[in-house]
Amino acid sequence: MVISATGLSLQTPHFAALPPLSLYVHIPWCLKKCPYCDFNSHERRGEIPEARYVDALLADLELALPSIWGRRVHTVFFGGGTPSLFAPESIDRILAGVRARVALAPDAEITLEANPGTFERARFAGFKAAGINRLSVGVQSFDPRFLHALGRVHDADEARAAAAAAIDIFGNVNLDLMYSLPGQTLGDAQSDLDEALRFSPPHLSFYHLTIEPNTLFHRYPPSLPDDETAADIEDAIAETLGAAGYLHYETSAYARPGHECRHNVNYWRFGDYLGIGAGAHSKLSFQQRVVRQVRHKQPQQYIEEAERGTPLAEDRTVERNEIGFEFMLNALRLTEGVPVALFAERTGFPLTLVQRSLDEAERRGLIARDHQHIRPTPLGQRFLNDLQAIFLPAATPAAEAAPRPVKLVRVKP
Repeated sequence: MVISATGLSLQTPHFAALPPLSLYVHIPWCLKKCPYCDFNSHERRGEIPEARYVDALLADLELALPSIWGRRVHTVFFGGGTPSLFAPESIDRILAGVRARVALAPDAEITLEANPGTFERARFAGFKAAGINRLSVGVQSFDPRFLHALGRVHDADEARAAAAAAIDIFGNVNLDLMYSLPGQTLGDAQSDLDEALRFSPPHLSFYHLTIEPNTLFHRYPPSLPDDETAADIEDAIAETLGAAGYLHYETSAYARPGHECRHNVNYWRFGDYLGIGAGAHSKLSFQQRVVRQVRHKQPQQYIEEAERGTPLAEDRTVERNEIGFEFMLNALRLTEGVPVALFAERTGFPLTLVQRSLDEAERRGLIARDHQHIRPTPLGQRFLNDLQAIFLPAATPAAEAAPRPVKLVRVKP
């Protein structure tokens, strides 16, 4: 075995302590499939097999226990799809099952994504009673024109009512918005931003609309604002929210101090997460390997496989030549970057594994670093896609391809 000067193996990872662990719960159904969405979501047709799906989730978690035995779960995130389609009683049963099977931190952040199209005040209160302590509301826009263009099922009044109720009931709320929408101007985006700020949410997410494969927008592309307009909108968002006291802590996320999404920060800092549910992804560390898992994607197949005790569609070890890229892909989304020591802590390898790529990124002015910290520069934040690509296993660091502005795409495991 080859050992580095830091005492870490250059061939297999070794962890002094395992990373923090989160739990992701995927609920795949939605009222209507949005034309831009490439997540594993399925339009509701008829009755959802809610009780059977909850049984499958708990069976999946039970089967996963040996891989996380003895580890505390610090955050839980219900994503979709539209998790707020499920009854509060079902969410309560899932959380009761989680608490019965794993050590859930007493102060765990427990987030549920909600669609204003499923909003009822009593329903939101039911989620709070079930143990949800953070709500993420998928507003996307307060403008009827853009809600229609995005194929959303809610209208502007429902968006406002859901946002107001979420703030009143939960306090700890994220409002999800999108920009660079079909026909949107800088003034239109500023109006959406001003409307969101009237609710004074602790957290705001802004995602650049991108055209993804296997979506309706990919087949029938809408006319989107040009790159210059999109950049102007992005600058206006950062300037307005900075002046309002929000920290731009991650590429597409803004928060008042102390209200950063702990679950997502764990992703960006290359923590571990167990994903249960149809199509859910996991990243788990063991003493000498890091594994990635994917559950069966189709809801009915997932239910049947979970009942049979075989929910996994894929289970693979992350190779040595991939892990540096995977770490940087996540860590460089954080505006403040990460401590140098975190690379070895979370990958199990010395930082020399990505030394050539770091040198190239610094030479191109995309990162700043010293012996304690690595962070993207303002240029690196603007051209994040190119910065991340430098760390690809097959990347040639000397390449001088013209940088491309980053599009703030939404990412979920």
